[in-house]
Amino acid sequence: MFIYVSGFNYPMPTKEKFKTYKNVFDEKTLRVLFKLESEGYFEELKSPISIGKESNVFTAIKKDGTYVVVKIYRINTADFKRMYKYIGCDPRFKGLSNQRRKVVFAWAQREYRNLLIANQAGARVPVPYAVMDNILVMELIGKNNEPAPRLKDKPPKNVKKFIKELINNLTIFYKSGFIHGDLSEFNILNYNDTPYIIDLSHGVKLDYSGMQELLDRDIKNLKKYFSKLGLDVDIENILKNLKR
Repeated sequence: MFIYVSGFNYPMPTKEKFKTYKNVFDEKTLRVLFKLESEGYFEELKSPISIGKESNVFTAIKKDGTYVVVKIYRINTADFKRMYKYIGCDPRFKGLSNQRRKVVFAWAQREYRNLLIANQAGARVPVPYAVMDNILVMELIGKNNEPAPRLKDKPPKNVKKFIKELINNLTIFYKSGFIHGDLSEFNILNYNDTPYIIDLSHGVKLDYSGMQELLDRDIKNLKKYFSKLGLDVDIENILKNLKR
């Protein structure tokens, strides 16, 4: 089930399990967590996957015992000016005002929409389940409650096969009308020697004025990483194949 949720009256988060986070998130974020929990997207947050300046990412358990990922964009510490630079030219967010909270909300929506497009086109990305203000709920890539490691932490065993599948995913992105825009070994998961791409909030459409520069950087980042594993990545050939 895919759902975009916005514009509701927040109930107060009265459950004890959310009080644990009162010193981590602002009151409005806690209310959104409670709203998502009450609508059945998860029961409670469990283990942190990553804690950063821009976002905090947690595993969360559902009623049926399965796990999802909850990504919470931080309102006060996120670099909303950089976000606005990326998102201000996106026609899907035309008329967006340069206000911190609205920009961060749009950033979360953007990741949801890019994930949705990529997933429906057949790319290996987490399935997005819901987005509400600054919170995104999506599929956990991994086994049971264990998230798959990032590529930076677990190199593939079959490097040639991995890069081939990775390029296939980037080709799907391109044919779907956008590029990743911030790709590196930090936002590629290695799940059973298969690449899954995450952090699609930076994704820009092909008509973005700086698209080619970002695409070149994405491919160069891949070349730099895989060269350390003994594989020479042909940048020109990758770019040529993407645009076929």
